[in-house]
Amino acid sequence: MSSPVQLASAGPAADALSATSTLVEQAQTPAVITLVAGGVALLVVLVGGRPWRLARNVVTIVHEAGHAFAAVLVGRRLQGIKLHSDTSGVTVSRGKPEGPGMAFTAMSGYLAPSVLGLLLASLLGADLVGTVLGLIALLLLGVLVMVRNAYGVFTVVVSAVVLALVAFVAPVEVQAPFSYLVTWFLLFGGVRPVIELQVKRRQGRARDSDADQLGRLTAVPPVLWVLVFTVATVSCLIAGGLWLLEPVAA
Repeated sequence: MSSPVQLASAGPAADALSATSTLVEQAQTPAVITLVAGGVALLVVLVGGRPWRLARNVVTIVHEAGHAFAAVLVGRRLQGIKLHSDTSGVTVSRGKPEGPGMAFTAMSGYLAPSVLGLLLASLLGADLVGTVLGLIALLLLGVLVMVRNAYGVFTVVVSAVVLALVAFVAPVEVQAPFSYLVTWFLLFGGVRPVIELQVKRRQGRARDSDADQLGRLTAVPPVLWVLVFTVATVSCLIAGGLWLLEPVAA
């Protein structure tokens, strides 16, 4: 039989253990996860500096994947993708140098991160975390097959290794926060490059940008294409944010 002293000392320890368990459970709730992940993603995008330059490689991968996917959709022949250390990239495809197909291909790059972020947000809203990880894996595999330079291969492989560690090595409790973080980052990170694009255009440093190419293809002024990109990416951020923040409002 346990002594009274032993019972008394076990009481506070049990209470502390219970409180710790409660805190852990609360930290794993969707509301907490989405708020923390959103805050971290927003901080990376707003503060900039080295964290943004490193994370921006992810945006570039998705940007070029958007060009590539659009090119295939309209029947163009995809030649390859190159990713550069300054976080720029280029996707080369063969086909008619003008017309709706070429315009759609040129338009898709800046929209791709935000559209993908919106798609991932809808999947997370349906509690399909595994599908989110699988979709990211398919995207990385597709880009890896088409990448045509060493830095591009390095960037995609590093991203794939991180994804594999989360999916197969890290505890299950890590997968949801990671998926929310990537989704928030794509939604926030899809807006900043559009702003950077217009800044570069005003400085005369982006004369062959997607917006300028679209201007030549469609006779619509490039600044209006930048406006289209802005409205589209901000709209995806708002819609995706509403999906992700639904657990907070519940």
